[in-house]
Amino acid sequence: MCVTTVLLASDADWLIEEVSSALSDPGTDVRVVRAGVDVRKAVATEPPQLIILDLQIGNMGGMATCMDLRLEMEAERISRVPILILLDREADVYLARQAGAQGWIVKPLDSFRLKMVSVKLLAGEDMKSELSSREDSGEVAAEEHTAELDSADEDNTELDSTNTDIEVDQSAAEAS
Repeated sequence: MCVTTVLLASDADWLIEEVSSALSDPGTDVRVVRAGVDVRKAVATEPPQLIILDLQIGNMGGMATCMDLRLEMEAERISRVPILILLDREADVYLARQAGAQGWIVKPLDSFRLKMVSVKLLAGEDMKSELSSREDSGEVAAEEHTAELDSADEDNTELDSTNTDIEVDQSAAEAS
């Protein structure tokens, strides 16, 4: 029987328990490191098939850890492994993409989604969309948001009213 090894980097006990429970089955071994600086060594020592990084890892954040791993993989000092980042908010999707993650999920975690994304990443698929409990695909939301920004660029009056609102808010704050 072939065992899939997943390396989880988190210092939050509740998150370790949640991920371990979601991915637990006879064919999966979840190893845990509690600091971002320990991830590279763990990957070099015993390469996993999937790396899951908590955004809020102690000592070295999830984004910095992901970028470090990507640089090491590009330099061929460690094996190429898909990386899944557990984000705190939807706004962090941009950072996850820039860091080189193949997938991301916005907390709170949904066990089914975590399992689904993990299986897809292990199968070699890039998850170029955000999966959160509020949306099935953040890619659609991102495209809609981009379309809104494009239409705002074309409609200067909408931008001007936004700027006026900001100025009013600032002057109200100064008056206090």
